[in-house]
Amino acid sequence: MKPLLFLAAACCLIPLSGTATAQTAWPERPVTVVVPFPAGGATDAAARAMATQMQASLGQPFVVDNRPGATGTLGAGLVKRAAPDGYTLMVASLAPYVIAPHLMKAVPYDALKDFDYLSVLVQAPNVLVAAPAKKARTVADVLAELRASPGRVSFASSGTGASDHLSAELFWQQTQTSGLHVPYKGGAPAINDLLGNQVDYSFQNVNAVLQQIRAGTLHAIAVTGSRRSPVLPDTPTLAEAGVQGAEVYSWQGLAAPRGLPPAVREKAAAAAAAAMRAPAVAQRLTEQGLEIVANTPAEFSALQAREFARWKHLIETRRITVD
Repeated sequence: MKPLLFLAAACCLIPLSGTATAQTAWPERPVTVVVPFPAGGATDAAARAMATQMQASLGQPFVVDNRPGATGTLGAGLVKRAAPDGYTLMVASLAPYVIAPHLMKAVPYDALKDFDYLSVLVQAPNVLVAAPAKKARTVADVLAELRASPGRVSFASSGTGASDHLSAELFWQQTQTSGLHVPYKGGAPAINDLLGNQVDYSFQNVNAVLQQIRAGTLHAIAVTGSRRSPVLPDTPTLAEAGVQGAEVYSWQGLAAPRGLPPAVREKAAAAAAAAMRAPAVAQRLTEQGLEIVANTPAEFSALQAREFARWKHLIETRRITVD
């Protein structure tokens, strides 16, 4: 009987071994990388840089599929419903991961339960910029203006609930001031009106206004990061300027439908991180004002939970709603 028992045990192990081999062999066919925003922005740039490098290292096509709409939630809902097999991934900004669920009533996913978080690819602080006609050059100048004209100094944003809007809300909260929020349908029109002196200030992503700052058409006052931006070394942080607790980073992260096989999860995360650290990719994105993060699934999961709770608190405290 012992030989028969041994044979039965061996047969039971065969399917497990085959499954492990299949997981390790991933990818064996093209992988779709959903970007829930239009082409051309920072999220799209990070996704395409990652996809190109992963295709080269893993030997299968990584195809970027832009699915914009509803602050990234439409594309995120699509990914949530995909099979958790590693052949549908998503690169998104923090909006669908940690902000939109607190602003929108019908988000088609649970950000805390429906995704496997693989790696934060890049991050960038926002930068407080002044319109060309403004004389303010320091945070103290801006605060003096806010206190002299409460609720009347205008701050443009790319939309209600975007990181540039929430940076302004956090800035006002921490300095006990109030400004006038002017939301736009995207960063480009907000920047255009800022350049045209239609609005006073904005907390824009560094990479979005770097050229205008270097050209002198927008004045950089402070960055929202924990340290100075490598591309704006002469611009102080808000903390250096005396405003504590207003640190904000805009970031782009790679996720997948919840339930990836562990081997696929670890391989995909490692390959994505390696792709972002590739010298050519890192140099190109860094020159644009993006900072390479390329962290682990555990680190991304912890960040997502912290950011989810943080922005929930701010949105509720400031009573921010989407009209």
